[in-house]
Amino acid sequence: MQVPADPLIAGLQRLLQARTGRMVRCVQTHLSWVLLDGEQAWKIKKPLRLGFVDFTTLQARRQACEDELRLNRRLAASVYRAVEPITGSVAAPRLGGGGEAIEYALRMRQFADHALLSTRLAAGLLDAGLIDRLAARLAAFHMAIPAADPASGFGAPERIEAVTAQVLAGLHARVQAQTLDPLRAWCEAQGRRLRQRFAARKLQGWVREGHGDLHLGNLVDLGDEVTAFDCIEFDPGLRWIDVQSDIAFLLMDLTAHGRADLAWRFLDRWLGITGDYAGVRVLRYYSVYRALVRALVAELRRAEGLTVDGPDYLATAQRLGAAADARLLITYGPSGSGKSVVSQQLLQVAGAIRLRSDVERQRLFARQGRGAPLPRAALYSAQASRRTYARMRRLAHVLLGAGCRVIVDATFLQPAERDAFARLAQRLAVPWSILHCHAPPDVLRERVSRRHARGDDVSQADLTVLEQQLVQAGALRADEARASITVDTARPYDIADIARRWMRQSVRHLR
Repeated sequence: MQVPADPLIAGLQRLLQARTGRMVRCVQTHLSWVLLDGEQAWKIKKPLRLGFVDFTTLQARRQACEDELRLNRRLAASVYRAVEPITGSVAAPRLGGGGEAIEYALRMRQFADHALLSTRLAAGLLDAGLIDRLAARLAAFHMAIPAADPASGFGAPERIEAVTAQVLAGLHARVQAQTLDPLRAWCEAQGRRLRQRFAARKLQGWVREGHGDLHLGNLVDLGDEVTAFDCIEFDPGLRWIDVQSDIAFLLMDLTAHGRADLAWRFLDRWLGITGDYAGVRVLRYYSVYRALVRALVAELRRAEGLTVDGPDYLATAQRLGAAADARLLITYGPSGSGKSVVSQQLLQVAGAIRLRSDVERQRLFARQGRGAPLPRAALYSAQASRRTYARMRRLAHVLLGAGCRVIVDATFLQPAERDAFARLAQRLAVPWSILHCHAPPDVLRERVSRRHARGDDVSQADLTVLEQQLVQAGALRADEARASITVDTARPYDIADIARRWMRQSVRHLR
């Protein structure tokens, strides 16, 4: 057992070992000591002053513990339990009890190392189910937390650019100019281009009191929930941020670790819940910024003589800032034809953002808190469908303008609906494709019946809706067929091949 050099921490370690009868491990971070007794974790702030934090007084350390408890209980209430006074003396400390406090500890539930998503990923155990649960948890969190006061400086364009410049300055003395200079130029140019967008995001209420440090090492599977812990408590400016900046950390980290597929899956799920598609216009900037932050952390660790394992975050920043490849794909086929399944797989392989008609239809017409929802017949009426397709067309315009690959997942049984999106692609000069999914009618009926019976899918299409679609559906025109990728979903298919075919297609217009 390694005995901590600090006498108080060594005394606490002896106390906990005597109390529990177990070995107690001490882990150090930049700012804290953490004692792990097998059931609980005891976090004690170091009495230090750095450029971004001052813990030199007992009151400051107590306040930091209380802030950490309050802020982290928003996402991980079962982990963060209490702030405990440490009494007694440095040589013989006590946890709690009477007497004057000589220090404070944040008491937390200890979880197994293998519960961390960083460990799960390294072991090849980070699966789609965990990502979906995490996306739902964080989306609910981001929608519930308060927005910044418009009069505050949080989320202001000049602050965003200044924070990025500060990180670049920290890297300047540690990274070769030929690597860093293009990234600096990119950040400065993008920062100028996005100033009005940053300001608008704040006015629209998307700058909120988030987590601020959503990398894989701060995400955990607790069994009953997948969530985040250890948010930034010491600097409000680093957590009062655009929600897109908050999720950008995770998206970047997954990409850096070679799991861009899970990054795109997370984004698909998070966007589907929050509806913040317009925010994607600032996501690339924030992703590059997050990669630069992790690159600086790695350089600081090297300067301290510590081993640095992990991905090349500077290379990740370069890749994320590379030129965009906007292109549009719409699906075609009735309910149950496998459009959503194939498009889910495709967006992960190809790196795309998906708009689902079933999700956007619900977003347009759900009457949450205002009585019963619309009946199915009204949801699928011609008027409701026109409004749904119009909404998706507006969102696709925004996303394509941001340089994204976009998949629009809908039946698109009417030629007019397809033509409207073809004209959008033509106006924006982006490649256009159709993903034609089909299966035998009896397979369609079985899938829709099974899905409707489960009641676990956003689609409310039932057999009545399907039968109407089968009557309405007509063959694609010859010019549309040339832009199509046809998939028989009743048979095995190769999603990587579908992605390659989509990337090769360069149809710019129809007819």
